[in-house]
Amino acid sequence: MVQKKYILPLLLLIQLIVLKIASLFPKFIEAFYSNGIYPFLSKFLRITFGFTSISIGDVLYGIVLFLVFKWFWNVRKTWKINWKDNLLKILSFASVFYFLFHFLWATNYHRVPLNEKLEIDKEYSTAELEVFTMELIEKTNAIHHQITKNDSLKVTIPYSTKEIFEKSVQSYQSTEKHFSFLKYQNESIKPSLISIPLSYMGFGGYLNPFTNEAQVNDCLPKYNFPTTTLHEMAHQIGYASESEANFIGFLASVKSDDIYFQYSGYSFAVKHCLRNLERIEEGKSKKFVPFINRGILKNYEESKQFNEQYQSFIEPIFETFYDNFLKFNQQKDGMEGYSKFVGLMIGLGRK
Repeated sequence: MVQKKYILPLLLLIQLIVLKIASLFPKFIEAFYSNGIYPFLSKFLRITFGFTSISIGDVLYGIVLFLVFKWFWNVRKTWKINWKDNLLKILSFASVFYFLFHFLWATNYHRVPLNEKLEIDKEYSTAELEVFTMELIEKTNAIHHQITKNDSLKVTIPYSTKEIFEKSVQSYQSTEKHFSFLKYQNESIKPSLISIPLSYMGFGGYLNPFTNEAQVNDCLPKYNFPTTTLHEMAHQIGYASESEANFIGFLASVKSDDIYFQYSGYSFAVKHCLRNLERIEEGKSKKFVPFINRGILKNYEESKQFNEQYQSFIEPIFETFYDNFLKFNQQKDGMEGYSKFVGLMIGLGRK
């Protein structure tokens, strides 16, 4: 008979094997998890934890981290003697964490890719990217001018954080009219209590998989805030892929009835198109810059200054960790996946 202390570590191994096999059947996961179990789980969690503007998930993470550090401190002197039992306890904790993480949300990493659901080809040529970039610049310039009436002024969003969250829900309601599978209910969107640490780590927000709260970095430049919020909400409705969440965030922005949300989405898309051009060939994006309104470039400079303000040795460490985390969860592009949504935008534009 297997001793109790070995059960959870053994279950961790079984979970890894089962999930690896299940990931080979995305249609099964799409039907029975993403469109079956998950909507009920997410609804329950958002109703349970969405009643307050306080980030319950951040508080829970703080408590867990405190208890973990306390445990390591307590066993520091006896580690060499009881290393086997201590290792089993760590594996037991990892087993429970891994189960809850995937049962409550992360199995969505293995669902049917969004480009297959929309029946679009996300591959594109350099020529297509250049044409698409110019089209986006023209749209962004027009919206920018409509807001500022002056091509040299940057856009300043006049809404509070609470108002942006409310308008984000309305944006999904507008988007649902065009894409019925992007239905958002039971709001649970919150400014993160750890916004400053998130800034130093280089993150605009995150979804807490254990409470299903969309946590948004409250330090971000305001013009970025709507698209970032909509990105985290995409995670809430079951789209784990970063490229797909970016794509959905873009869609919800530009389909919004609010012109500031539209500007946030289009300016976000232009920036990523320029980045992708640079990945193809260094300096390839420079010829597009003169066509962009100076006010839009000032918003981009605002983001650059924000990143420089919070730049530290911590950011590359967390980026490396998250890059490997994404690759471990079937996201082969890792952190580069954030810009891969450009292919989804171009593919949708062909339809």
